[in-house]
Amino acid sequence: MKYEGQICRGPMERSSFMLPVAVGCAYNRCIFCTLFKHLSYRELPMKQIEEELARVREAGGNPKTVFLGDGNAFGLSADRLLEILDKIHQYFPGCESIHMDATVTDVGRKTDRELCRLYEEGVRHLYLGIESGLDDVLLFMKKDHTLEQAYREISRMKEAGLIYDAHIMTGVAGKGRGIENAEHTAAFFNRTRPRRVINFSMFLHESAPLFREIQNGTFCPADEKENLMEERRLLEMIETDALTYDGFHDFIEFRVRGELPKDKEKMLRKLDERIEAETEGKVAIVS
Repeated sequence: MKYEGQICRGPMERSSFMLPVAVGCAYNRCIFCTLFKHLSYRELPMKQIEEELARVREAGGNPKTVFLGDGNAFGLSADRLLEILDKIHQYFPGCESIHMDATVTDVGRKTDRELCRLYEEGVRHLYLGIESGLDDVLLFMKKDHTLEQAYREISRMKEAGLIYDAHIMTGVAGKGRGIENAEHTAAFFNRTRPRRVINFSMFLHESAPLFREIQNGTFCPADEKENLMEERRLLEMIETDALTYDGFHDFIEFRVRGELPKDKEKMLRKLDERIEAETEGKVAIVS
């Protein structure tokens, strides 16, 4: 597979065949993100996409699930996506579902009929970068949506049968606002009811535009203890059924995952142990 840039997809897609259909992110203005800043966004030619499908089929591949890359494949026009879906089904007759990342605005650009057509042709899971349940945080981080827009577009996609999954980031609200952000994000999830939530605790890199906000004092990052406490409050307050959760903390190599509500108490205990270790200054990794 020819792939430019960093491969980025949710852990729930590790068994999916990843088919690149674009390079970079069509939006690419979130100030915390460094994944696509070095890339110039472009759609890949259909010839290249079809060559990759043919290569995999000739190697004996017939995946049940396909994940379209790159940053927000759902930003492609409905007509372009339908053309790609048709090719996927031609080459992989066993394919049952197609998943991809999306922004709230990507959904808003599709008509109700287009959303239904995409569902009819096999699109199932859409991963939306929700990031926070606070409007002022979304504005500061230059997300492409408000909460009101997110509520509207998630309702539209679910009405068409599409499955809504969410990306979030503990720490995105900054120092001292972790619990506030957790409570508002949980309220958002209790209303919108995602099937999956992936939490990448904010990883700050000097190449991110957000780093300049830290240098000039307009953003103060939370430490990992506060991020852990935020995550604990989030999981404590989520009241949806059948939600798969996976949370990462790169700085301390900590991960908590499970099914809600079934695994909630086990996940909270694991977080309590890690928070206690952080409080006492222990460095052992809780895995």
